[in-house]
Amino acid sequence: MVRWLPLESNPEVMNKFMTGLGVPSTWAIHDVYGMDDDLLAMVPQPVAALLLLYPLTSKADENKTNEEKKIEKDGQDLSPNLYFMKQFVGNACGTVALVHAIANNTDKIKLDDGALKEFISKTKGKNPEDRGHALEEDEGISQAHEESAQEGQTEAPDRESKLDTHFIALVEQDGHLYELDGRKKFPINHGSSAPASFLQDAAKVCRTFMESDPGESRFAVVALAASD
Repeated sequence: MVRWLPLESNPEVMNKFMTGLGVPSTWAIHDVYGMDDDLLAMVPQPVAALLLLYPLTSKADENKTNEEKKIEKDGQDLSPNLYFMKQFVGNACGTVALVHAIANNTDKIKLDDGALKEFISKTKGKNPEDRGHALEEDEGISQAHEESAQEGQTEAPDRESKLDTHFIALVEQDGHLYELDGRKKFPINHGSSAPASFLQDAAKVCRTFMESDPGESRFAVVALAASD
């Protein structure tokens, strides 16, 4: 497996990474300090996506397995416009989450020419597995990721280290809220949503993750939203 240096959950690092990939300065990553309404009100609008960092525990694995089994049994509706990719690159969950966040908001986020615009364009018609393998071979995104991973406030872990936290993206597409996790078999439809209620709806999903593993404190949430 190809392994990258982990990307720190740090808006400054992520914003530098996005700028290098061609994301315009009108959009930025912001810390989300809590899931209650007062703290959510501090997040600039509009919000295109939430990124949740959660701990990889036995409880998280159990929840993942049960959720996938239920969906395989009952089925779910998925928008044909949803962009979803599997993760095959070790330690690349931060980049995969950002690609999910941006690729599902290209109507709002007008990318400048660069590695990300090119990647989304060339993988748009591919399936989730082929998109994931395309990332393994994408030198432009890989190089930008490596540079940003060394910019954090903490020393980057060894690329062979197995991380115990994981990034996912939450986006609204065609009236539904989706969880996009490259470790999972498919996107997860979390029900109806709309641009006006997306932040509150996505925060509820984040709370569900947190409440399902109450002994854990290694959760963090950032928003892809308009610049201040």
